[in-house]
Amino acid sequence: MNILRFSDLCAQGKVQGQRVFIRSDLNVPLNDAGEITEDTRVRASVPAIEMALKAGAAVMVTSHLGRPTEGAFKPEDSLAPVAQRLAQLLGREVPLIADWVDGVHVAPGQVVMLENCRTNVGEKKNLPALAQKLAQLCDIYVNDAFGTAHRAEGTTYGIAEYAKIACAGPLLSAEIDAITKALAAPARPLVAIVAGSKVSTKLTILQSLSSKVDQLIVGGGIANTFMLAAGLNIGKSLAEPDLVGDAKAVIDAMAARGADVPIPTDVVVAKTFAADAKATIKPATEVADDDLILDIGPETAARLAEQLKKAGTIVWNGPVGVFEFDAFAHGTETLAQAIAQSPAFSIAGGGDTLAAIAKYGIEDKIGYISTGGGAFLEVLEGKTLPAFEILQKRAAG
Repeated sequence: MNILRFSDLCAQGKVQGQRVFIRSDLNVPLNDAGEITEDTRVRASVPAIEMALKAGAAVMVTSHLGRPTEGAFKPEDSLAPVAQRLAQLLGREVPLIADWVDGVHVAPGQVVMLENCRTNVGEKKNLPALAQKLAQLCDIYVNDAFGTAHRAEGTTYGIAEYAKIACAGPLLSAEIDAITKALAAPARPLVAIVAGSKVSTKLTILQSLSSKVDQLIVGGGIANTFMLAAGLNIGKSLAEPDLVGDAKAVIDAMAARGADVPIPTDVVVAKTFAADAKATIKPATEVADDDLILDIGPETAARLAEQLKKAGTIVWNGPVGVFEFDAFAHGTETLAQAIAQSPAFSIAGGGDTLAAIAKYGIEDKIGYISTGGGAFLEVLEGKTLPAFEILQKRAAG
C-alpha cells in the first residue's frame, strides 16, 4: 500500500517547525466518576506524539470520545481525563483546548489536546467547510487512528483531502504492514479463526476469507450454524437456521479450492447458560434436544491446535466458546496457547479476542494485536477503508 509515512518525514527533517495535526484514537472507557478504566489506546498514541515532538513540531492531538451530539458539548464529552493521562505518560503538560476549529496557538516543541472532535458540527458527515478549516490548522496531517479508519469523517478523511501533506502515523502504519503481511502476501498455510454469536454479522467476512484462506476455523454460534449445515443436531444452541444455505456455500467454496472448514467432532454442552452450569463433553453426533453447545470439545481443540502450530499465517477474530465461564473456556484457551506457540505470523483483533489474549497472558506471543474493532472486521471483509483510500490518493499526488 503506497502511503506517506510520518516516520519518513521526520527522518528527512521535514517536520522541524511545522504544525502537525494528529488524529489519534483515544476513545477509552470511563467509569461513572469520569476516570479511565483501560488506557491501551492512550498508551498506543504516545509514539506518534513523541516522534513529532522530537522532530521539533508544534503538535495538536485530537480524538472522539463516546457519542456526543454535534454542537452541544457536555462535560461528559470532554477529553480532560485523556489529556491528564497523556500528560503523565509524556511527562509534560498537555493543555486541553476547546473551540479550536478557527485557530490554535501552539509553539514548536509543545503539544496541546484539541477537545472532542465529534462535538464539531459537520464532523460525522464530513462537511467540506469544516474539513477545509481543519486543514488550515496544520502543515502536516497525521492519521494515527486505525480504530476509526473505516469512517469517512472530518478528522479521518476530509482534512486529509485538503491538508498540505497527509500521512500515516506509526500506529496506522503498523496496522497496514500487519494486514498486508497477513492477507496480501501471507506465508501459507493461511488459517483464519472467525468466531462469534452470529453468522449474519460475519457472513461477508466468511465469504471473503473463503476465497483466500487454506483453513477456516469457525467457533461460537457461528460454528453451530455450520454444524447444522453438516447435518448435525445442535439441540437448543444459539444458531441461525435460515443461514444454513450460506454456511453450506462457504463450505463448498472452500472444498472446491482443496481447503476446508473443520466441523467439531466433540462439543461441551450444558442444560442452561450459566457460569455454574454442569459441563458435559459429548461427541458432536450425540447432542440432545435440550443441550446448549457452549464450547468445542477437547478432541476438536487438540486437532485444531495441531493445525495452528503448522500454519504460516493466522488471523484470529473471536473466542470459540463462552470463555468468560471457566467450564467452557478450554477450547479458546487451547487455541490461544497453540497460536502463542506457533511459529506462524499471527494477527488478532476484536474486543472479545483481546480479552481472551489478556486472560491467558499471551500478548507478547501474538505477532500483531490490532487496535481496531469495526475497522479490523471491514479489512477482513475485503473492503478498502476510507482512511487508507485517501492516504493512498494523496501519496499518488
